[in-house]
Amino acid sequence: MTSAADQVAAVTGYRFRDESLLAQALTHRSANTRRHNERLEFLGDALLGFLIADRLYHVRSDDDEGDLSRLRASLVRGITLAEIAADLELGRCLTLGSGELRSGGHRRRSILADALEAILGAIYLDGGLEPARAVVERLFAGRMDALPDAAHLKDPKTRLQEWLQARGLALPRYELVDITGEEHAQHFTVRCRLEQPSLSATGEGSGRRHAEQSAALAVLETLERGEP
Repeated sequence: MTSAADQVAAVTGYRFRDESLLAQALTHRSANTRRHNERLEFLGDALLGFLIADRLYHVRSDDDEGDLSRLRASLVRGITLAEIAADLELGRCLTLGSGELRSGGHRRRSILADALEAILGAIYLDGGLEPARAVVERLFAGRMDALPDAAHLKDPKTRLQEWLQARGLALPRYELVDITGEEHAQHFTVRCRLEQPSLSATGEGSGRRHAEQSAALAVLETLERGEP
């Protein structure tokens, strides 16, 4: 376990006193052992959400509850955690069952994200809240600094609606234009139409909601360019 402990210490800045906690955090349930990382993942998930929320509360003082929620979601979503875990090369430290090893489980996003959360849970149990906070701030510092304006994290339909409401204009209408493909793999085309300014655009997607979002984005980009 020493090599894994050394690597985790190097990338997180935290050295475990009880390395058995780290070993458990790095053990996937496929390894057929009772001491896998799912309970630690549960704890780490809650802990990460709290620590990110606390940090955002203090550094984004002008954002409201909805903005803060969107910002937090962008930071704690699985793909972000998997990217961080991959950057830390945690995959090579994992203990996996033979099936997961053969299928490349050490690169699987869900497994990497879960392992990172489990490590945070293990750090909390091993050292307490402040060491866990320090690790989270270290791992998320770059992403925290690069966060966009919260408004840009809203989906296009919401942003378009707010753009129109702010100007006292009627809300858009979404019309289903076409559905193609087999029932299990349908493709949707939707038109987003505005009354004022008179404007419309179509969008496509694998579901009606995705097509509506695509159409709304096309309209919004036109409005923001000032073209109508």
